[in-house]
Amino acid sequence: MYAAERQQEILRLAREGGRVDVLSLAERFEVTAETVRRDLKALDRAGLVRRVHGGAIPANGFELEPDLSERESTAADQKSRIARAALDELPADGSVIFDAGSTTGRLAGELPLDLSLTVVTHALPLAARLADHPGVDLHLVGGRVRHRTRAAVDAWALRTYQEINADVLFLATNGLTTSGVLSTPDLAEAAVKRALIGAARRVVLLADSTKLGQEHFARFGSLDQVDLLITDSGLPAEDARAIEAHGTEVVCA
Repeated sequence: MYAAERQQEILRLAREGGRVDVLSLAERFEVTAETVRRDLKALDRAGLVRRVHGGAIPANGFELEPDLSERESTAADQKSRIARAALDELPADGSVIFDAGSTTGRLAGELPLDLSLTVVTHALPLAARLADHPGVDLHLVGGRVRHRTRAAVDAWALRTYQEINADVLFLATNGLTTSGVLSTPDLAEAAVKRALIGAARRVVLLADSTKLGQEHFARFGSLDQVDLLITDSGLPAEDARAIEAHGTEVVCA
């Protein structure tokens, strides 16, 4: 088990049980007590747990990740404009990866019927939307499915993306800062996003302007790994210039 996966599971156990202790966690995950203490220290630094003698308890006011339906209804018009602008980035007769996200899902719904495209995704709703598309050769990546995002994560998904070299990745994010940080609330999702970035020759980030200035628990990448950001007209001009300073082209739809 990766450290990020273990920490996410420790956080889940703490929230469900109200407390976790070092020795029980070490036995559960078959690691040393010192490894668990490092995990708890990382979670404590992020403000997600509070360390106590022998273990940790959930921190008050922990971050609640919105579920898929809530995210789809947020900034809906902006996401539709972003999705339509992203159509220009589709390769002719090429291959793309669709990250799990509400805006990438909208892009999948906008794909014209006359295109020919190989699509790889770990997002179940997106795959269901494309399953009957006549021009799409669809590849669904498996793994443990997270209920909040309906996305496959963990080792199986990570291994699969290590075997892929796609033309374009359409990437989603929960948070984006002008300093260059890309982040998401969940460690397992972050691990998959890092694998996605390494699996494509061109990275196109789809993010509405409400994501700007948000920084979540799990960092997965930086703007210098992104070739193009497609966002909406709500992005201030000075912030667009700060993002372009990282070498990322910015398109406001």
